[in-house]
Formats: sequence, C-alpha cells, structure tokens
Amino acid sequence: MRCPFCKYDNDKVVDSRASEDGLAIRRRRQCIHCQMRYTTYERVEELSLKVVKKDGAREPYSRDKLRQGITMACSKRPVSHEQIEKLIGEVEHRVFRECDYEVESTQLGELIMQELRQLDQVAYVRFASVYRDFEDARDFMDEVEPLLQHRRESPRRR
Repeated sequence: MRCPFCKYDNDKVVDSRASEDGLAIRRRRQCIHCQMRYTTYERVEELSLKVVKKDGAREPYSRDKLRQGITMACSKRPVSHEQIEKLIGEVEHRVFRECDYEVESTQLGELIMQELRQLDQVAYVRFASVYRDFEDARDFMDEVEPLLQHRRESPRRR
C-alpha cells in the first residue's frame, strides 16, 4: 500500500477490525518511512453494477459518487463520516441483494432518500431538492409538508 503522505510503498498494519456491519475490514496502517498513520478499507469486489440514468445511458456504479452526493447533503449537519458510510453500506446492501447487474438511478435515489429521511431531515430535503430537481419553493414545501405532518402527529420526547 502506497503511503498517502510520502508515497513510500511499504507499511505495516497496526490494527484490523470489521467495519460496516461486517461488509468491510478497516485497517490502520503506519508507513515504515515517514511513520504517519492512515486508514484503509477492504471490501469484497462486487459484480460490475451499472446505473441506468433517466436518459437511458448506463454508467458504472460508483461508491465515491454516492458518497459525494450524500456528503454534500449532510454538509454542516450533525452527521458523522461513520454515519454516512453506514448509510452507503445499507443502500449498497439492498441494491446488491435486489438487483442483478443494473439499477435504475431513480431506485438508487429513492433508497438514499429513505435512509437520509431517518438520519437527518434537513439532509433529506437537500438531497431531494437536487435529486428531484426542485424548481421553486412550492416543490420544497411539497417535500417538507409530510415531515411536518409526521412531527405534529408524534409527540416530542423531552
């Protein structure tokens, strides 16, 4: 593994443990040359999954692209990196279990929104605004109204 700091190609594994509900192994590594520590994740290589876009185009599934969109939605929200990784793991688990070789981008977006709605409602609305291509404030209100209704119906915990 090449060190991300000095680019030296020799390290030692300091710690290993299961991560993402057993779907990955988290390894803490230390560079032999500069002594810096960094984290890597090891996952089983999944079958090549294609995402079918709204226009019918197909592109390879990208965990990084998923992470980027979710991270942007969660920006400046009390959502940790670990929570985002767990959310991605949940979505991937469902997609790889339910889909063979292709997944519609709409299905992927809906799965992400289901998870975000439980995690952080502001991040959920942010993601929905981009994913559903909101054009005006009415679109926002249509998305927020069910959240507000649910909040009115369930008493607040103190």
